[in-house]
Amino acid sequence: MNQPTPNRIPIAAGAAAPVAPAVPAALAAAAPRHRRHPDWLKVRLPGGPNYERLRGLLAGLHLHTVCAEAICPNVGECWGLGTATFMILGDICTRGCRYCAVDKGHPVGLDREEPARVAEAAVAMGLRHAVITSVDRDDLEDGGAGIFAATIRSIRARLPACMVEVLIPDFQGREASLRAVLAAHPDVLNHNIETVPRLFPRVRRGGDYGLSLELLRRSRAIAPAIPTKSGLMLGLGETTEEAVAVMHDLRAVGCEILTIGQYLQPTKKHAPVARYVHPDEFAELRATGLALGFRHVESGPLVRSSYHAERHVT
Repeated sequence: MNQPTPNRIPIAAGAAAPVAPAVPAALAAAAPRHRRHPDWLKVRLPGGPNYERLRGLLAGLHLHTVCAEAICPNVGECWGLGTATFMILGDICTRGCRYCAVDKGHPVGLDREEPARVAEAAVAMGLRHAVITSVDRDDLEDGGAGIFAATIRSIRARLPACMVEVLIPDFQGREASLRAVLAAHPDVLNHNIETVPRLFPRVRRGGDYGLSLELLRRSRAIAPAIPTKSGLMLGLGETTEEAVAVMHDLRAVGCEILTIGQYLQPTKKHAPVARYVHPDEFAELRATGLALGFRHVESGPLVRSSYHAERHVT
């Protein structure tokens, strides 16, 4: 489907930001490339009766969760704490990011009943915090924003006490799509920046660094009461200085919550891991982020966008 030209407003990638503490020398040193995961990335795969019960429930409702689809190492902990991440709008993405294992291709159709099923699953799972994300649907005129909004409203109607966080795509810069999602009043608006500007052309094909920053800026301007959140993956070849510069840019557009985790290569066809970042470096980056003014920074090798998401808005 042909798309209307998005309403884009460029923003400088190096926008002025508050001065952060100097980057520790240990952070700037490049770690050697590893053939195997280091000890701090070795975790037990999820399992057990409750995990299998919830997987069966989701399969019966024909729903996808990032938690189960990606065999997230934190799934048992998150589900136990009442947090889950649903992936709506199908399981075929219109883009080809080199870090993501989701299938790429040409999606067909739109499931208008999906929001009601997500709400049903949230009730059955007893969720306290639901995260709603999606594949990129550049084939849709609104990028899928209407289904995002309907899902938020469905969960609110069925489970009013549940916090609802959305992790949205860039909608190709369409402000109307962003406004449609914000009008449904999510508790958190998340859009992951993922990597540093230099690496966007290589690993985030179809994305645009300035456009992602602009989406976060617009969200704060349109709905200042809704906190914005973003996430970075480390280990794709960025330098620590570049990662800190992204943190400056995120603060400059009002982003309040940040997650930082280790990139892991899904298959040999995806971008290789340039290095494994030591837990001490993640701790240093958390301290830098807090000094920059983020109200919450979740930083660690196994951190993903939704890890401890229920704590990010307390």
